[in-house]
Amino acid sequence: MKSYIYRKSIEYLRVWKVSELRKPLIIRGARQVGKSTLVNKFSQEYKNVIILNLERPKDARVFTELDEISSIVDNLLLTYSLTKDELSETLLFIDEIQEVEQAIGQLRYFYEDFPDLHVIAAGSLLEHVINKVQHFPVGRVQYLYLHPLNFQEFLKAKGKEAVLERLKKVPISNVVHTVIMDLFHEYALVGGMPEVVFSYVNYKDITSLTNIYESIWASYRDDVLKYAKSVTEQRVMHHILTTAPSYIDQRITFNRFGQSEYGSREVGDSFRSLDAAKVIQLIYPTTRTEVPIITDYRKSPRIQFLDTGILNHNLNIQAQLIEVKDLSTSFKGALLPHIITQELLSLDELSRNKPHFWVRQKRTSQAEVDLVFQYQQYLIPIEVKSGAVGKLRSLHQYMEATNHPYAIRIYGGEFSIHPATTPTGKQFYLMNLPYYLGSYINEYLNYFTETYTVGRLPES
Repeated sequence: MKSYIYRKSIEYLRVWKVSELRKPLIIRGARQVGKSTLVNKFSQEYKNVIILNLERPKDARVFTELDEISSIVDNLLLTYSLTKDELSETLLFIDEIQEVEQAIGQLRYFYEDFPDLHVIAAGSLLEHVINKVQHFPVGRVQYLYLHPLNFQEFLKAKGKEAVLERLKKVPISNVVHTVIMDLFHEYALVGGMPEVVFSYVNYKDITSLTNIYESIWASYRDDVLKYAKSVTEQRVMHHILTTAPSYIDQRITFNRFGQSEYGSREVGDSFRSLDAAKVIQLIYPTTRTEVPIITDYRKSPRIQFLDTGILNHNLNIQAQLIEVKDLSTSFKGALLPHIITQELLSLDELSRNKPHFWVRQKRTSQAEVDLVFQYQQYLIPIEVKSGAVGKLRSLHQYMEATNHPYAIRIYGGEFSIHPATTPTGKQFYLMNLPYYLGSYINEYLNYFTETYTVGRLPES
């Protein structure tokens, strides 16, 4: 049985380890996305390891009872029978650091006074604690954001090395399309929570996953409610967690969300708390068609669950998804844009930038493109659809307004690039990507923009 699921973030940790500019690293992410497991695996590459879990009173006392960083380090060295000469070969892992605010503040002094010691901290719901830290180590720490497994990591967990090798070749051969589509269907059904994927890969029993999903979701409910500022906010957050899955196919308004009597301010504050916890994120639109992206917070957002597998479980649709051949028809067509957004989120490990979608709202017409993605100097529209090219009306309106000829359709068909023309006659290139290439979007945009140059417009 496999005991560890490979995470691509370990490659970043290996670069961090040997960097001359290394700073204490804070790994951020929702609970149960695998932060501790990742660091425990990485710790095997060190001669010495000190692991503190600040949920344990004994470990927490190191920071609550000792003020000076030199005293903290001396205490740890004595406890683990190490000398200062061994610091460069030692990893200090501070898990659940959100439990002790003083520990977060002390990270800057590890950097300033003991730079040879390799320090990694991890925690959930850090956003709720960071604002309270009096001396937050701005500029003295680095961040790594960990997400649920994306499709590449899911394939790695299943041992599909041959498939991954095929996916690395850009553009992909369409000979393997059917095989990889079936695997992506599995991924869209199961999702990317490490415990779920581990169980699914090792036991091959999808019916056994129900209890795991429910356990994860229950832990989120318990965690986020702890950080509610009032009893009313607890009630609003509980209401959102209960009703939000049914609104995944539409943009939302805060006022009376989910047919409640809660007002806009109450719901907005609760949604922002859930967003900070990364359990349910708010995805806002932009009205721009050129860089830079500017988020329009005045317009209604969409909601994005941490993981599509958890969403499927909450919607109680996993059983029917097993038999579905075309995922674009599932739950009003909302599941595929959701999982593609999850794939794009997984690509950004160094910041908390979120994807946007595009809207144009005029009295005479409204348009909405599923996603826009910044690549170099281009803001590229992405539609997640199964329909014919001629039905991409919103994408055509976007292309008429933008300053480049590149557009993407993510769909259930095979890879291709072909010329297209808007109703007003503007020519552009449309790259059709199969669903399973969402996490390879940077590689394909590099191929797209280098092969089809701006100065060489397509022939209609």
